[in-house]
Amino acid sequence: MNIDWPTIRTGDADALHGATIELSGWMIPLDPLAGSVDYFLLGADEPCCGGCVPRNPLTSIEVHAAMPIAPQADALTLRGRLVRLVDDPAGWRYRLVDATPLERVEMPPRTFSRRAFLASGAALGLTACAPGRFGGYTEAHEGAAQTESAPAPAWQPPAGTLTIDMHSHGGRVIVSRNLSIGAHRPFIPLAAPMRAGGMNVICLAIVTDTTVTRVADNRKRFEAWRDPQPGELYALGQTEFQRAHELIERQQMRLVTNAASLTTSGPLGPCAIISAEGADFLEGQVDRVDEAYTQHQLRHLQLTHYRVNELGDIQTEPPVHGGLTDTGVQVIRRCNALGIVVDVAHGTYDLVKRAADTSTKPLVLSHSALATHPGARSRLITPDHARVIAGTGGVIGVWPSSGTFKDLHAMAEGVKRMADVVGVEHVGLGTDMLGFISPPVFRSYEQLPDLASALLLAGFSPEEVGAILGGNYRRVFQASVG
Repeated sequence: MNIDWPTIRTGDADALHGATIELSGWMIPLDPLAGSVDYFLLGADEPCCGGCVPRNPLTSIEVHAAMPIAPQADALTLRGRLVRLVDDPAGWRYRLVDATPLERVEMPPRTFSRRAFLASGAALGLTACAPGRFGGYTEAHEGAAQTESAPAPAWQPPAGTLTIDMHSHGGRVIVSRNLSIGAHRPFIPLAAPMRAGGMNVICLAIVTDTTVTRVADNRKRFEAWRDPQPGELYALGQTEFQRAHELIERQQMRLVTNAASLTTSGPLGPCAIISAEGADFLEGQVDRVDEAYTQHQLRHLQLTHYRVNELGDIQTEPPVHGGLTDTGVQVIRRCNALGIVVDVAHGTYDLVKRAADTSTKPLVLSHSALATHPGARSRLITPDHARVIAGTGGVIGVWPSSGTFKDLHAMAEGVKRMADVVGVEHVGLGTDMLGFISPPVFRSYEQLPDLASALLLAGFSPEEVGAILGGNYRRVFQASVG
């Protein structure tokens, strides 16, 4: 079925939810520098410049292609299954799933050609997505200097600054949901991009619900699809902890286990703090916190992930426990006693409030962003939600989700909004590296200098940028771990 853009603009396409349709428009990659992509926007109008994402969600749709498609200089026609989105955090109303290209079509020309859009993508507004180094410029920066009145400022880290990512799956330690790959999937480089971008330390997170969760039908969210077998998630945790340590050894990284090692090892090169996204490997047994601390050097524990576990409720599913459970309270107390950072990302507002009342140490919420009215299953948080974390002396990590921010400059503005709500001393960086379904706006640690420059352009001082990119989490780690 061939449809036109007026059908999209008027909302008449709602009636076609789930139908296979054909639609013509211009391909708008979120990063034209990436080459062939399987996630992009299809626009009704030719973009005016590189990196220009339509502001009106009814003049473009999200596309998940069946296979990567090279950037197109002309309009194209796509065939795929239309999905009506509800409460999408970026405001998009429609998505085309399993899309495949058909013939190219002629559409009315505009003064700025699609070829010019692709050619100038690096020079006009997508420089924030290009690799770079602190205190220097890449070729993308040079292009920007030729087309803009002044280049973006380069951040010079103040003395003693440590850059820290509060939440990362870098190197690919997670066991794949595809059990045929399992524990033997190869690692990918981690130390080299960290060095190239100036990232000192990452909280390297295992995930121990992967065998019982999957991507939902709309390819937007993860969901639990079966109950685990007794011992299944504990065994998965053992495997992934082992993989994390193996990755650190292979990449010749340093392991951080306390404030002293953070101070001495952090400035020397790529370091990792062992973290777990979701305490599912505990299977409700609090004594396993001690085991993970002693045997696996766990120093950062996120209570919940994508299944409602024994510790509490999650944002992406209806509440079951009314927030944090009594077992969750015991786990937090044990973390406080041992010296483990408590992370409440993915937890509901009710869970966070009880966690704040329980913990004697600052909390972190490692990766999210602000929304005034998050959807019923959204991972975004309200200002009140953020203020609870700040009230413990903790830190909220802003993430680079392309569903939330269109580029690094928009992400920097998101950091600014968070700082306006809770104070700059309570904001950090949580990249969720390799953890997104759709490509994020921060895909490599080589982009860290560009994010720092975007934060400077957003109005932060060099000292404030240092606090956001690591200093604030460092304070919480020292208070929690000792």
